[in-house]
Amino acid sequence: MSEINQVKPDAVVVIGAGIVGLCVAYYARKAGYEVKVIDPEEPGSQCTFGNAGAIASGAVVPLSMPGSLRSALGMLLDPTGPLHLPLGHLLKAAPWLLQFVAASKPQRVAEIASALHDLLKDSVQMHQELAQEIGCQQLIRSNGQMHLYPNRGALQKDAASWNLKRAYGLEMLEIGGSEIRKMEPAVSSQYDCGYFLPDQGWVAEPFLYASAIADSLRKQGVEFVRDKVLRLAPEEDGMWTIHSSSGSHSARHAVVAAGAWSAQLLRPLGMKILLESQRGYHVQFAHPNVNISRIVTLADRKVFITPMGSGLRAAGTVEFGGLKRPPDERRAKLIAKQLKVGLPGLDVSTPTIWMGHRPCLPDSMPVIGAAPGHAGLWCAFGHGHLGMTSCVHTGRLIADALDGHADTGLLDAFSASRFL
Repeated sequence: MSEINQVKPDAVVVIGAGIVGLCVAYYARKAGYEVKVIDPEEPGSQCTFGNAGAIASGAVVPLSMPGSLRSALGMLLDPTGPLHLPLGHLLKAAPWLLQFVAASKPQRVAEIASALHDLLKDSVQMHQELAQEIGCQQLIRSNGQMHLYPNRGALQKDAASWNLKRAYGLEMLEIGGSEIRKMEPAVSSQYDCGYFLPDQGWVAEPFLYASAIADSLRKQGVEFVRDKVLRLAPEEDGMWTIHSSSGSHSARHAVVAAGAWSAQLLRPLGMKILLESQRGYHVQFAHPNVNISRIVTLADRKVFITPMGSGLRAAGTVEFGGLKRPPDERRAKLIAKQLKVGLPGLDVSTPTIWMGHRPCLPDSMPVIGAAPGHAGLWCAFGHGHLGMTSCVHTGRLIADALDGHADTGLLDAFSASRFL
């Protein structure tokens, strides 16, 4: 029988050390709980490591929209498109895709946008407050984002999305070619219009940010265990036993924040949640030969460009392929090709390439809150493209719920019960 590492009866074990799990651990510890974090990898070294760093409080639009659904499904089978589904993964992804289609109904889109607004609003301020507390405020930037198009025709194709964002209070300043080049001289003259979003922020180096949170937690006595969680078992006394590769851990509360691997842990407990990995890629250039001062998005090409401390990063492209399929280097090279159009002076000769698993649910909303029918078990996963934006609020919501002060009005919208 495996040895159980005894902790306090009101202790919290967080499964997952990505940016969401770290924020859950941070606010649970701040609420006075003894906290342990279990992950087989270094904190922040997986999906968090490779993202574009955007803090997008106005990103209330789900991936599945009535007007964009037909084009999205068309892109799925195009290996050169920004959204790709390999034929070998089609059957496995079919249940997810059916729910994706269902989420595009106008009434459901309105519900999703409202819930995401409540989750994402004030996210830049929340990050600034957290960064101030842990001493890395220089990593949170607040000089806005640019979303650019080659012409007004291309911009109008996204009009429904922009109108929905505007309806929820996103400040959007329309800019033309001369203004674009004045703000970011390196951008190609092919991009002639777009929006400047002055209130949207970004993280200058996501891995350093995650590492700073982890360092702060260690100083507060939080234990990090490098191990793989295999299964969760409820005990008769209300405790949870977390079985891992090298032992077991016991806690009153277990929080599943394992990203794209979360559904695997919950399935044996009767919770079948449609969670897919949207395999995201980035290319990064340590010596790019061009400079930009903020996130610049080539919106027509779905490419996000961020000036990281370690180089210029371009992230984008979505690929459905599960957790086991090896990375497809062609997807990363596609980003580099698209990037050269937007930044013609870029030196693309020596890129580094990364692929990670973004945990995505078909309605573009995460699962946050109590696991239905399992007292003491909590969910914090499925944030997709919005993990960096919503991680702080997610951590606060879980910590409040642990203390019996759950924001039920908000958490009901993100409950796992919508899939069960």
